Amino acid sequence: MLSTFPTLLPFMLFAFVASITPGPTNILVLSNSARYGFKATLPIIFGACASAAVVVLLVGYGLGESLKQSPLLQHAMQWSGVTWLSYLAWQIFHSTPETLDPHLSENHRRPDLLTGAGLQWVNPKTWMMAMAVVSVFSDNGADRLDHIVYLSFAFFVIALPCMTAWAVLGSSVNQWLRSTKALRNFNRSMGILLAGSTWLSVWIGQ
Repeated sequence: MLSTFPTLLPFMLFAFVASITPGPTNILVLSNSARYGFKATLPIIFGACASAAVVVLLVGYGLGESLKQSPLLQHAMQWSGVTWLSYLAWQIFHSTPETLDPHLSENHRRPDLLTGAGLQWVNPKTWMMAMAVVSVFSDNGADRLDHIVYLSFAFFVIALPCMTAWAVLGSSVNQWLRSTKALRNFNRSMGILLAGSTWLSVWIGQ
């Protein structure tokens, strides 16, 4: 494999760093694991990893070139993502401690697999990552499309344990959130982190 795909090992390191570092998806995973528990966060993780892998695949198969040729579409996608993520951050920041307990708020819709998957389509970090993957690590020869498939699958496999680590961290934080004040402070911290990671990705992309 490595003889025909020399960029695989460098890509694996890139995928690990891209998946483990703080970003909107990881902050959301951390927040919801602390609020609802580790198991409740697993669908978000799977949906996010699978959707990110699909984004890499589509960019590699030509969507990336279409985006490069349409700056207006790029800006529209970027700012729709920033708007939605900022709204999520606002919701988390202003959540009352009661809404952190699923038994006290049955009508409060928890983030699920579709939330995790949909987040990748509006997350500027995901699109920048996919563009970098295709431009740096994909082969331009006859096996290019095969390499894109390998890259997408490898990213999925690497991202799963990375995001799961954030869920484990969130569930461990949960045991310390026993007071109303602690819950409120955690909520506000997660909201600020989510907003900060969202706008930082916009700043980096300028």
